Amino acid sequence: MSQTKVITGKVRFSYAQVFEPKAMNESSTPKYSISLVIPKTDKKTLDKIKAAIESAIEEGKTSKWGGKIPKNLKTPLRDGDDERDDEVYAGAMFVNANSSNKPGLVDADLNPILDKSEFYSGCYGRASINFYPYDSNGSKGIACGLNNLQKLEDGERLAGGGSTAEEDFGSGDDADDLM
Repeated sequence: MSQTKVITGKVRFSYAQVFEPKAMNESSTPKYSISLVIPKTDKKTLDKIKAAIESAIEEGKTSKWGGKIPKNLKTPLRDGDDERDDEVYAGAMFVNANSSNKPGLVDADLNPILDKSEFYSGCYGRASINFYPYDSNGSKGIACGLNNLQKLEDGERLAGGGSTAEEDFGSGDDADDLM
């Protein structure tokens, strides 16, 4: 049996959609999802992920791709320096994980996290993820499944491209528009 499940070291959570599933577009199935931002200095976690991806590729060779590794194989481990113009991803690799099933969410003491304000994009923790091969609509590759998440510590909240109500309305610049 190949080893395709990984428990990460400490990562930063981004684009956390873990309390309610969300559809990427009108035709897609709603899923729970998260982006795991892994420091490039965390060689242990990155090595475990690379080994799990290799195991999933070997599995896919026989189960999905007719004995061959596809030429344009898509893999989930990506370089934040190359693919994101975002300081959160600088000096890091990242993987996007998702699931149709709600992930388990626990704190550092393994107590369930039920309060949505306690788990957010920007906090730090560990993730249980698994890698598996796919062949869908002509696209072949390795996907990352989301199992469970453990919050270890708070971090600066990531806006996710939006702004807070305080930022939008607090400057007073538009006060004349109220007259």
